[in-house]
Amino acid sequence: MEINHKTAAILVMGIGVIVAGAYGIGKKQSETSEMAANAVATAPSASEGQNPTAGPLGEQSATPPADAMHAGLPPVQGPEGKAVEVDGARFTHFRVGNKNVKAMYTEGSVLWVATSGGVLRYDTATDNYKLYDVSSGLLSNGVFYVGRVGGRLAAGTYGGGLSLLDERTGKWTNYNIPQGLGDAFVYDVLQTRDGDIWIATWSGVNRVRGGALDDRSKWELHTVESTKGGLPNDWVYGLAEGKNGELWLATEGGLARLQNGKWQNWNHAKGLGAPYEKVKKDIAFNNDPSKQSSHHAMQKQEMGLSNVDVAYNPNYIIALEVDNDGIVWAGTWGGGLARFDGKKWTNYTTVEGLPGNHVFMLHKDPKGRIWIGTNNGVAWREGSGYKVMTMNDGLFSNTVFSMATGPDGSLWMGSFGGVAHIHPTK
Repeated sequence: MEINHKTAAILVMGIGVIVAGAYGIGKKQSETSEMAANAVATAPSASEGQNPTAGPLGEQSATPPADAMHAGLPPVQGPEGKAVEVDGARFTHFRVGNKNVKAMYTEGSVLWVATSGGVLRYDTATDNYKLYDVSSGLLSNGVFYVGRVGGRLAAGTYGGGLSLLDERTGKWTNYNIPQGLGDAFVYDVLQTRDGDIWIATWSGVNRVRGGALDDRSKWELHTVESTKGGLPNDWVYGLAEGKNGELWLATEGGLARLQNGKWQNWNHAKGLGAPYEKVKKDIAFNNDPSKQSSHHAMQKQEMGLSNVDVAYNPNYIIALEVDNDGIVWAGTWGGGLARFDGKKWTNYTTVEGLPGNHVFMLHKDPKGRIWIGTNNGVAWREGSGYKVMTMNDGLFSNTVFSMATGPDGSLWMGSFGGVAHIHPTK
């Protein structure tokens, strides 16, 4: 894709919100305490000038440099209003403050942005924006998923469960543990072609048959225990539907597949993720999650990686996508990009041309191309190699957590602190 570097502007938005920090609803008290502590460790701080700590969810990013933050430009105050446009810059950027942009969703001229400070609705045609956060009915400001579920705008939150918006009234309906949700931490939501809704949580994956969220009898919870190890880990981060209707799940313990009622899984021992010796020179983060959590430490021990004290764990699948040919792509925590054709794994790292080995985001655009967001830029396959885009090409930051493609073919890429809008060549 050719990028037009001439047409651009800076859109600056000030979002005066804070990050939710409590689990909110009790369940498995000892585990809850540890997860809440880990959430605080990995979530962006509400205090200006503080950076998030490294964690398996890709929460670390250095503070964007001054040229990316556009210091000195006046932000718009308040939870809604009109974005300020400033002429003369090379690229279009949105500044969202000291927050991560974890997911984005486009429909027509509207862009929905999921941040660690709430959900932002931005109309690109009018420059009007509105912020939804705990003051408007969400149970948590940390949002990891945004999209449509059963026709309604849905937000998967960090400690506040799943919330669905009635856009006519502006009211949220919240689904949490009392309604059947496995855990208050929701990382992904998927409505499959058969109408079922799947919800990825930190305590397994929920299935809501027929999408009947308000019918408690339609809710199921699948865990390591209930699937007899078919689901390799209860911490589920990503969901994708395969070419033949099978369900793929990204977990902290590897990749799982549910097909015709049968579970199967793959981990590093079966080929997922590049070996440490191949990537150790290019590990970006020294902050090892196993030093913050006994859960992570146990996983490192089980993998025989106790002597590795940096952020490397190829069993962690942070991003998941299935391409138009049915090939599964998995982004790992330091083990690069993994490709699975149903029989064999192929792993791609900086050795093969990726800009970074921590793969935080995978996005399939309308043309079927897979975009790879890493700790050091975004890449896409071209020929036998990779093309790479960095801040020099218009990114807000080289750490890319989310992406969406606009109806005009423009690219939206989210990072810590903001979003880059890259216009298509006309």
